[in-house]
Amino acid sequence: AEGLNLCTSGSATSCEECLLIHPKCAWCSKEDFGSTKSITSRCDFLQNLIANGCAGAIENPSSSISVVKNVPLSSKGSGQSHLDVTQITPQKVALNLRPGDQTSFRVQVRQVEDYPVDLYYLMDLSLSMNDDLDNIRNLGTKLAEEMRKLTSNFRLGFGSFVDKNISPFSYTAPRYQNNPCIGYKLFPSCVPSFGFRHLLSLTDKVDRFNEEVRKQKVSRNRDAPEGGFDAILQAAVCKEKIGWRKEASHLLVFTTDDVPHIALDGKLGGLVQPHDGQCHLNEANEYSASSQLDYPSLALLGEKLAENNIHLIFAVTKSHYILYKNFTTLIPGTTVEILHKDSKNIIELIVKAYNSIRSKVELTVWDSPEDIGLTFTATCQDGLSYPGLRKCGDLKIGDTVSFEVAVEARSCPAEDTSHTFTIKPAGFRDTLEVAVTYSCRCGCTGRAAPASGKCSGNGTYTCGLCECDPGYLGARCECEEGASGDLHMALCREAEGKPLCSGRGECSCNQCLCHESEFGNIYGPFCECDDFSCARYKGVLCSG
Repeated sequence: AEGLNLCTSGSATSCEECLLIHPKCAWCSKEDFGSTKSITSRCDFLQNLIANGCAGAIENPSSSISVVKNVPLSSKGSGQSHLDVTQITPQKVALNLRPGDQTSFRVQVRQVEDYPVDLYYLMDLSLSMNDDLDNIRNLGTKLAEEMRKLTSNFRLGFGSFVDKNISPFSYTAPRYQNNPCIGYKLFPSCVPSFGFRHLLSLTDKVDRFNEEVRKQKVSRNRDAPEGGFDAILQAAVCKEKIGWRKEASHLLVFTTDDVPHIALDGKLGGLVQPHDGQCHLNEANEYSASSQLDYPSLALLGEKLAENNIHLIFAVTKSHYILYKNFTTLIPGTTVEILHKDSKNIIELIVKAYNSIRSKVELTVWDSPEDIGLTFTATCQDGLSYPGLRKCGDLKIGDTVSFEVAVEARSCPAEDTSHTFTIKPAGFRDTLEVAVTYSCRCGCTGRAAPASGKCSGNGTYTCGLCECDPGYLGARCECEEGASGDLHMALCREAEGKPLCSGRGECSCNQCLCHESEFGNIYGPFCECDDFSCARYKGVLCSG
């Protein structure tokens, strides 16, 4: 290779150090390698080591990959036992990485047809939503009819929210205790405010949904923002009570006509404890920590929705569309649609959002180790490669997309370290588990021979070199340190205070062994001479 040789100039003193310099560097573990006059670097490019006569004793591990589990993709969702549906392949790979040596594997993802759907309808029951309540009284039946065109296995659930029933969010004076609408001429009677109520667990009996909706009455809160994020979090984490199925696609439809309270707003009501991300539904299926915990942050919401594979659909009125659109960029796997003032368009909205969700695939990475670099290249429906992209859009249900995942270890962790991380399409329950081990040790290190005859019995012979025991020096540990030890070293210095062997060689007992250089010869008792340092004229030494 022309130019500077990375491997030889890295001055590696052991096989492991050599491997870390560059993924193309190899180590020669042959005993009698190089000439006696100068040190031939054992760390070099593979072709140089072979040219220098080291074939058969070269340490040069490379990254490798093996597929551990590879069940083929399913074509349909509801025909077979649902737990067997596969939407990502492979499901498990094992990587053995040499630092700097990139390796890659291909992941395929398919949006399987006729996949079961669980839809939980979360409704804002503040006063301004009264006309919406009238309009969704028969929603269950109509929605089920529409959704059954998309999946033969559909279940529906229902919950509602207003806001925390404490001041300044709600009316808390004694006269408002049972009816916060007292004295409000436009709407004189309503129910007390509440944080979140889970009303109907996911069921395929859609008439139950209609019955529940008909029982609901609106409430009145004091400030404009609502406590919807409290409700979203409970709907996401209370899996057993809500009834989310492992084998279904999870949709959470959030309908509101106002802005939400977010983390730190709780301080206004004296709530300083951050949300713990846990389920707090009591026997009556009401959110019991409403007046103890602050509202959740966007980060916590995003984490819990992703953890439970939930697609959040914001169905919001036009005036708040931009705000919620901005939220979707901060909470992955979320969509936003415009809800008419009276919720008339809710069915087409849900169908549109469902189709939008099923039209894209985005890979997410969980628990990725810090010392591992991942790069993605997406191959979408148009057959083109998109480097740096980990998502595809404009898909039809049943389409398959693939991703090239390149993995590179940046360093060597402590010995015998292994890592596992997960690649998961957002909103899918399917995952790909990646187990990583590191190739940082040389095979010859495992064959090290202590007190070896090759090292005059005074050191460990490993990978072609002697590691001398304390008190011994020399390439073969043949010199004893001690009274004359400093003298041995002194004989390698041109003058006191000068570097050993002019910094261009190694002192073995009392002799300098000079390094090899790409520029020419280094020689002399102290490696002080060379044939490439004279002045050049037109690039030629001593004008030729």
